[in-house]
Amino acid sequence: MMKALILGGYGAVGRHLVTELHEYGDVAVQAGRDATRAQAVVDLREPDLRSYRLALSDVDVVINASGLEDPKIALLAAESGAAFVDVTATSSYIASLGRLDLPRPVIVDVGLAPGLANLLAAAVHETTGGPIDLAVVLGAGEQHGAAATAWSYRLLGSRFDDRGQSVRNYTRPRQFNLPMYGRRRLYRANFSDQHSLSRDLEVPVRTYFGLDSRLATTALAVLTWVPAASKAPRGVNLPGTDRWLVLARGHDGTTRWATGRNQSRATAMIAAITARAAVGLPPGVHHLHKVLDLIDIPTGKGISVNDAEHPVVPTDLDQ
Repeated sequence: MMKALILGGYGAVGRHLVTELHEYGDVAVQAGRDATRAQAVVDLREPDLRSYRLALSDVDVVINASGLEDPKIALLAAESGAAFVDVTATSSYIASLGRLDLPRPVIVDVGLAPGLANLLAAAVHETTGGPIDLAVVLGAGEQHGAAATAWSYRLLGSRFDDRGQSVRNYTRPRQFNLPMYGRRRLYRANFSDQHSLSRDLEVPVRTYFGLDSRLATTALAVLTWVPAASKAPRGVNLPGTDRWLVLARGHDGTTRWATGRNQSRATAMIAAITARAAVGLPPGVHHLHKVLDLIDIPTGKGISVNDAEHPVVPTDLDQ
């Protein structure tokens, strides 16, 4: 039996994590600022992080679903003897974790994308070489957590480096023939998986993103050119469902994909099995595709994995 401290334990991902870990027979401690909802009152805004330090007592693993990206919370967990699992997609933050000298394991690229996307890409790479495209479609109608929503907004108008080229988020569209959705136009986005996969697989990997609503996807492509769009009001109701799709495709059309409903629950399922694997790993930062294989994903609980091939070659629409 494992004891896990869940930062953001009553949030969109955190509350599902509690359920998943309980099903494995583990102890899951919900941590947060609200004393009426948290089992351990932890305020990560404290300068000395005193409440967090106290909550680390006798913890085997810390799962960060709070959205706070501060390397110090990973370092404190490791120094207390706990493994650390972070549910984040920010490449700069993951890079900062990699520069730490950690006495315990830290696992990153955990969730759908990054996360499940890494495992799909690794499976494709086993059978085909060359570049790999990742397609990520999330449900516009799902009530995403505050951290996930804020992360998506921060991408608007910002740029990232892609092997020496500066790429603006939500630009450089490419057409994909997607299961359930048909032919769709998706846009580049700075998910951390494309960077770690490009390095580890030694082939170019690019992530393309969209929402299940064509209108909402087009809105992102327009807003990325609007000054200060990243500060626009949250909580806008968009048309769409809670269905998600993650797909990896090799240069020859070899495709692996996974789909399901409720991104937050799927992320929690992957984070739960990752946390259980983390405890026995050596110190240092580990990316998910170095820890788990696609076969480790519990497909009987709302995640459907398919290895169908789609021979349609993507059409470049870069502008």
